[in-house]
Amino acid sequence: MFFDDMQGLIRVLIIGVLGYVALVFWLRVSGKRTLSKWNVFDFIVTIALGSILASVIISKSVALLEGILAFVVLIGLQYLITWLSVRSSKFAALVKAEPTLLLSDGEYCTAALKSQRVTKSEIRAAIRGAGILAIEDVAAVVLETDGSFSVLKQNNSGIKTALSDVSVY
Repeated sequence: MFFDDMQGLIRVLIIGVLGYVALVFWLRVSGKRTLSKWNVFDFIVTIALGSILASVIISKSVALLEGILAFVVLIGLQYLITWLSVRSSKFAALVKAEPTLLLSDGEYCTAALKSQRVTKSEIRAAIRGAGILAIEDVAAVVLETDGSFSVLKQNNSGIKTALSDVSVY
């Protein structure tokens, strides 16, 4: 009921350690971008890597080398997508969402809030998290491509070059 035999437990222990070491190795080789804040593709790769590791550890039908090859394929695809995104703005537009302006000069962008499924209370929480007490002191709140909020304080110049690539509804 608790286990079939000691050989199965020893296999899980050995394959688990080796699979984990292989995953850490390939993540280190692939660079920091693989572990950055998640966009859709990062999410898929991360979940898939965890699934592969679990399959290698638990399933006797998945060999360690097959799992390591699966790690390499997924991390390689992630690397290729990010490499292409950096070199081609058209490709980047296909695979990455644009940041979205949610609040501008103290005014909520209602259409953007609805389309991005963000509430006003989430905006206020982001503003408080930035250490700002008054919405009127905020130049903009942007929903970034990784789902995080950027809160930008008002400045005296009125120049907002940081918002040049942000979608406005």
